[in-house]
Amino acid sequence: MDAAVSNAAMAGHAVVIAGAGPTGLMLAGELALAGVDVAIVERRASQDLVGLRAGGLHARTIELFDQRGIAERFLARGQVAQVAGFAWIRLDISDFPTRHPYGLALWQIEIERILEQWTREFDVPIYRGREVIDIAQDEAGVDIMLAGGMRLRTGYLVGCDGGRSTVRKAAGIDFPGAEPTSSSIIAEVEMAEEPQWGVRRDALGVHGISRHENGGPLRVLVCEQSCDRTSEPTLRDLSAALTAVYGTDYGVHSPTSISRFTDAARQAASYRSGRVLLAGDAAHIHPPVGGQGLQIGVQDAVNLGWKLAQVVKGTSPAALLDTYHAERHPVAALVLRNAMAQMALLRADERTGALRDCVADLLSIDQARKRFAAMMSGLDIRYDLGEGHPLLGRRMPDLDLVTPDGPRRVFALLHRARPILLNLGEAGRFDIAPWADRLRLIDATYANFCELPVVGAVALPDAVLIRPDGHVAWVGEGTRAGLAEALTRWFGEPAGAPSAARSECPCFDRRSG
Repeated sequence: MDAAVSNAAMAGHAVVIAGAGPTGLMLAGELALAGVDVAIVERRASQDLVGLRAGGLHARTIELFDQRGIAERFLARGQVAQVAGFAWIRLDISDFPTRHPYGLALWQIEIERILEQWTREFDVPIYRGREVIDIAQDEAGVDIMLAGGMRLRTGYLVGCDGGRSTVRKAAGIDFPGAEPTSSSIIAEVEMAEEPQWGVRRDALGVHGISRHENGGPLRVLVCEQSCDRTSEPTLRDLSAALTAVYGTDYGVHSPTSISRFTDAARQAASYRSGRVLLAGDAAHIHPPVGGQGLQIGVQDAVNLGWKLAQVVKGTSPAALLDTYHAERHPVAALVLRNAMAQMALLRADERTGALRDCVADLLSIDQARKRFAAMMSGLDIRYDLGEGHPLLGRRMPDLDLVTPDGPRRVFALLHRARPILLNLGEAGRFDIAPWADRLRLIDATYANFCELPVVGAVALPDAVLIRPDGHVAWVGEGTRAGLAEALTRWFGEPAGAPSAARSECPCFDRRSG
């Protein structure tokens, strides 16, 4: 759906997402899978992007797409490669216990196209050319003011509208962090003269000029002499930056894209303010080194989607949304820390170079490599769900199970984004009737051990409760103790029991999931 959609068609939705980047599109798909009436408003009139943006996917992001049955769409369009690294020090994950021990080289525009096609399979409307200029929330919902005088009413609003998020500012959510110390321009251009190819380091930072092996425009990365500009850069800005570094601009002309980024690192003080939530760059920004931004934005969406769906449908109380901040804020805080550390290691002076060499030596030690590679690829994430089995809070491995219906992969069981109680012990010992409308019980068999990144081999319990995002919410080790509490905490009161949860937006609830 494009900007030609009538105002009447924008009367209201249970959830509105501001921003049709990878985070917003992934969140829309997650909500649509749960049968929630969701729509996206996007200021861009088309999918065209300014600048190259992100250039690939890490292993955990590919796993998340695999959990929804769409990983092959990305793999068919990208190039498999070892992309994990720390301060440009490559970290091989080919020996990691995952079905996807690699990354994928794929430009963001292609990632967005694939995700938008996925959302269209659920008939999610995308209102393009509609810029959010202000919001006002009350106890029942949120009013969204759009450019041109239009208004849109929603039960919940999620800001996925980037680092300069209008939604975040309008909601009054603080965005503290580190001020920028450097600024760089990245561009695709043509040059009249033969440039100096490859990477160059100097007191300003790291620069580079290259051409894709398949031809096309030149790709330029160049640091600027100051970091006080926040507007979109121009060809004149690029020319000045090139001249300052190389002594010439090589006759730069015909830019396909030009964008600017800094090493600023900021994180929203809260990911939720009432009925307004933040995800992706609206919640956290950091230097692009390591390629982690898009990844944790998609992870935000998968963590938030099923929780918000349950609140909208009245299955869970609104307090469930607080676990979104509790789980995702520490993840982004760690990314901000490692991104700033990487930028420090990339400085061009001799002392920093010596330090970088020492870090490279340390990362050649197998245990250190695995730890940092798991962090950079997203495979080490563990939400704090208390003490217990090593699986608790971590991603469930994609095991090849044997079930009464034949062989099944764990990730295949998650395609519809429904929680699973995986029984690996005696069949028929669990009664999930009070939660049967929202939970699948799978009896299966598997070997006695599974392997986790960094942790290594662990004894497999006789039962696990797997959330829709693939993380383990409860582990059974010869007992059912705590299962009812975990089911209630994550998936609402049992059927027939008095519930504090009520439908947050009854007039918007599709209930088709």
